[in-house]
Amino acid sequence: MGLKGLLAARKAAKLQSQGNVKEAMAAYEEAMNKGLDDMRFILAYAVLLIRNDEYQKAKELLVAKQKLPMNPEQKSQLFMDYAVCCYKLGDIDRGIRLIEEQHRRQARGLLYETLGYLYVEKYCMENKPSLEASEDAAQAADGEDAAARETELSPEEAWNQGVDKALAFLKEAVDYDEDDAICMDNMAQFYYRVQGDKAEAKTWFDKALALKDNQIDTLWFLSRYDLEQGDTAAAIDKLETALDGRFSPLNYATKASISKELARLKGEA
Repeated sequence: MGLKGLLAARKAAKLQSQGNVKEAMAAYEEAMNKGLDDMRFILAYAVLLIRNDEYQKAKELLVAKQKLPMNPEQKSQLFMDYAVCCYKLGDIDRGIRLIEEQHRRQARGLLYETLGYLYVEKYCMENKPSLEASEDAAQAADGEDAAARETELSPEEAWNQGVDKALAFLKEAVDYDEDDAICMDNMAQFYYRVQGDKAEAKTWFDKALALKDNQIDTLWFLSRYDLEQGDTAAAIDKLETALDGRFSPLNYATKASISKELARLKGEA
């Protein structure tokens, strides 16, 4: 990468840090056209694309640059960002496999946070296979080899096995760093969204809030408890705080959903 490309990349990173997304995008494109090969800036550009919902473009960028020299932390970041793109493009299983592979190589806080959230997304209650689906799968296997049928898990068995694995990982994550508010929130969401245990979830949401009082998803879910208790004012306060947060592709609550809920609670919808 020549001097002009480096200068363009530095300009882009500065604009990005200032929140000037459109200008930063243009500067990164200029740097890319001039042969940008510094993983610091490439990864920063990928994050900008992801935050701008340009997942396919970010994915293609990461694939194109994956063989450039990078340190272990940058390589981990690259795989994590690629996995997020896979998830947002509808292939959560591939995203999970990629991060699981990285996690087996070396445990890192970002991997615990990201993989934990993807497990919650995969195994949330609305994705659970129905009993009818399990029965249909069993009937479809009637004509298959008997030995193969004996070792094959039903959809429900595979689901339950996956849920158990996810819970074990989430427990490992909170043990790895007991001060990681994201991992605490992931555990809370697991109990809330996967197991439907709101009482247990509340203890973990409270722990997450104590560690980080402006965490978007934590505030969203705690506002649900406020509403159940009839405390609309407390719910509004939490949602207004959440709305000022920095949203990411791995947030359950979006800026739009929080804005809509606030309008509803304030009678403005």
